[in-house]
Amino acid sequence: MSEIINLKRASIATGLSFIINGLAVGSLYSRVPDFKKDLDISTGTLGSALFFAAFGVLTALTIAGKFAAKYGSAPMTLLGGAAIVLTYPFLGLAPSLPWLCLALFFYGFTASWQDLAMNAHALAIEKRSSMRVMSRFHAMWSVGAVLGGALGGLFAQHHISTFRHFLTIAILIALIHIYIRTGLLPASADKHDFEGKKRVKRPRIFWLLGAIGFCAALSEGSAGDWGGVLLRDTFGATPFVSTIPYIFFALMMVVGRLSGDHIAHKFGIRNSVTAFGSLAGIGLILGLIIGGPIGVTLGWFCLGLGISIVLPLMFSTAGEIAAESYSTSIAPSQAIAMVSGISYFGFLVGPPFIGVVAELISLRTAMLIPAALVLALALAVRSVISEKDSADGA
Repeated sequence: MSEIINLKRASIATGLSFIINGLAVGSLYSRVPDFKKDLDISTGTLGSALFFAAFGVLTALTIAGKFAAKYGSAPMTLLGGAAIVLTYPFLGLAPSLPWLCLALFFYGFTASWQDLAMNAHALAIEKRSSMRVMSRFHAMWSVGAVLGGALGGLFAQHHISTFRHFLTIAILIALIHIYIRTGLLPASADKHDFEGKKRVKRPRIFWLLGAIGFCAALSEGSAGDWGGVLLRDTFGATPFVSTIPYIFFALMMVVGRLSGDHIAHKFGIRNSVTAFGSLAGIGLILGLIIGGPIGVTLGWFCLGLGISIVLPLMFSTAGEIAAESYSTSIAPSQAIAMVSGISYFGFLVGPPFIGVVAELISLRTAMLIPAALVLALALAVRSVISEKDSADGA
């Protein structure tokens, strides 16, 4: 009975960790157009600035997975959340472009650290409960993103400064951490210290799973950063209307992820990702062709639903494969951290890349790149994941 209670408390605490990470991301996305306006910079310059968040992710990627395996994912989750609280308000101060770049770097580092750790902790819960729950945790991330996007849209509409906005979010995250701190599983739940053993080459399968996650995350990040800019600059929408596509996108991420575990159990991972990825790519292309608030919202709607299940299924599959086939060389937490890190890098490198391309052509045309990538992952997953690994309980 105590084990069930501990798992329930840990599930709530982990779900809250996903929510606050999504809340921070959603809030940041909602104010990206304000960074562009307040600093009076071009789309390409803003895209280049967003690269610094990606640099922060890459820096965290080199150490966070190792720390989560060695010390346990629980303390690393708490450390990442606390770091977000300390660094997040500085995004709202940004009096100059160099300041914004530096603040984005530290945000990328701290958000990636927490993201890696909380996914590893979700895997530990999944293993202990012997149930697929990863997709539900990612639904909580999307809930946070919806809240963050909606709050950001309201703050922007009422001309509340980005600093006051981000400071409010940081205080909220700090308060939520009071509960998270006491609810997670003990650090010993997923410690895997391979110190002293010869370093082995990471198996190719984890790089491939990460590549699929990268495509999905790049599309997700691009949808978040550029949906509002596309509507505001290209179609002249108001600040609040400009947030609607991302809100619909995030809502469909919630819907898809709440049902993702059941869908994967019934149809298998390969078939599920193929079908959903195809919907994402075709729907986004159609929405961009239609244009305007209705077309963009339609495209973001389909993209959100289509890629909703990709990342949680890749993370869960990575942990299962590590535990069953590579238990002596790589811990499940390290495998999921590796796939999560590669994916999260796409999440942050996508927006600046789209910004640079948009400067050369147009933002509307540049958004066809994410559409092509999700169509590609829909086809690639069939050769990356075997029938055995695709089945439930793999």
